[in-house]
Amino acid sequence: MMQDLSLPLLLGIFALAGAIVVAASIRATALADLIADRTKLGEAMVGGILLGGATSLSGVVVSVTAAYGGDASFAVSNAVGGIAAQTLFLGLADLFYKRVNLEHAAAEPANLFQAVMLLILLSMPIAAMAGPDIAYFGVSPVSVVMFLGYLWGVRLSSIVGERPMWRPVETSDTRRDEPDEDNDPHAPVLRPALIFVGLVAIMGLSGWVISQVAGVFITRYELSSSLVGALITAIITSLPELVTTLVAVRRGALQLAVGGIIGGNTFDTLFLVFSDVAYREGSIFQAVGETDLYWLATGMLMTAILLGGLILRQREGPARIGIESVLLIVIYCCAVAVELFAP
Repeated sequence: MMQDLSLPLLLGIFALAGAIVVAASIRATALADLIADRTKLGEAMVGGILLGGATSLSGVVVSVTAAYGGDASFAVSNAVGGIAAQTLFLGLADLFYKRVNLEHAAAEPANLFQAVMLLILLSMPIAAMAGPDIAYFGVSPVSVVMFLGYLWGVRLSSIVGERPMWRPVETSDTRRDEPDEDNDPHAPVLRPALIFVGLVAIMGLSGWVISQVAGVFITRYELSSSLVGALITAIITSLPELVTTLVAVRRGALQLAVGGIIGGNTFDTLFLVFSDVAYREGSIFQAVGETDLYWLATGMLMTAILLGGLILRQREGPARIGIESVLLIVIYCCAVAVELFAP
């Protein structure tokens, strides 16, 4: 149906779907903070799992739709490009938090563990891409291991959050995870939870619309699938993470901001699992190109730098932000330049 639409109309639909995703994510952030207080799960856990997964849903729909349509590069580049973009958002959020380096103030063991888990999950697709072409019923064994590893990691993250074996040194700038004064922790959680689920459904439907429009761009204008996936749909579907991060920082929910990005990125690795299942021509890992591997490596590099920043906890670095934030911005800009201008 969209194949016959004019370019202005396609751009309008694309922009509207992106705006709906952003608007829904703003409301979802406030609800996630409220749910964190009422369930006593904590900002880091709710941000990493509930909010991270919710804001990633539109991206999941894009990747799975592309994979089912046979475009492996589009599916993978949308996933790994989104991980790189979302990690960049923490560097940008650091610019808006004036008191101290964001990673210093948001010290939380659960966030550190999820960053480690993310690096482990990102290493598995590289092994599948470089290894032999093995697939059962069209699905790589690595996808099964990734899915089980994610579930196990979520369980361990919960344990780390509930019963940490160590705690970061508290300073005058450390922001504790405490319930908002105007939020009754004993109030019912059912209503905000149902609203949250409704917002998630809206974001998922918007993601399907975005994938359809992007597919028209690729076929009609002969654009590179990896270019569209890594730099267009990945950024559009990642805008909720940018918005929720900035909103969370403004609300003072710093663990929610950092946990939402890291947890969202961890959930985004499941894009590859779901896409592998949807891709019916064999293992999706064997069907991608070098550009997709390039963005996967970029995401790993940026995650490792973020993890280092969370451990270092520098109070203030260049431009009054942490050195890790500066490096995240520089690395992403260089990666985009290579994508656009390299021969």
